[in-house]
Amino acid sequence: MANPLSTLGIVHTAISLVPLMAGIWAFYRAGRIDPRSPVGRWYVYGMILGVLTAFGLSSTGGFNAGHAIGLLCLLSVAVASYAQRISALGGLGEYLETAAMSFSFFLMMIPTLNESLSRLPPSNPIGQGPDSPPVQTAVMIALLLLILGVLYQFYRIHRRRMPPARPAH
Repeated sequence: MANPLSTLGIVHTAISLVPLMAGIWAFYRAGRIDPRSPVGRWYVYGMILGVLTAFGLSSTGGFNAGHAIGLLCLLSVAVASYAQRISALGGLGEYLETAAMSFSFFLMMIPTLNESLSRLPPSNPIGQGPDSPPVQTAVMIALLLLILGVLYQFYRIHRRRMPPARPAH
């Protein structure tokens, strides 16, 4: 049987649903997570609170891979939040912002997939931790979706920036 969640684990899980749902909603509505949009702000603030509450959780009794992923999530969100303000990037700022926000969502999915597959269904969980084949397969699928999704987002940015085609005479 899967390990029960602690009180902090329950609070962390509830808080972490905010960036998960906000990210899914943003991808559905706009094809990307814009940190300046209302749903993007929910995502960013939820991500920050989710990572902060995760620091109190540890199956190993100290700093672990989940904490490192959380720090990478925060770094990725910070980079995305300032990417378009960095004048040296020129027109690449929007691309960096988009990729960094999508990368933060992917990073959030690693512990989400591991914890979900290692706890559900409660009587016979699908996975047995991050090294189990079902969890690794799910993470690889998420990585493939990240790569394809970012390429598609870049294509949409590029198409939007192209001047309209002139009619042939």
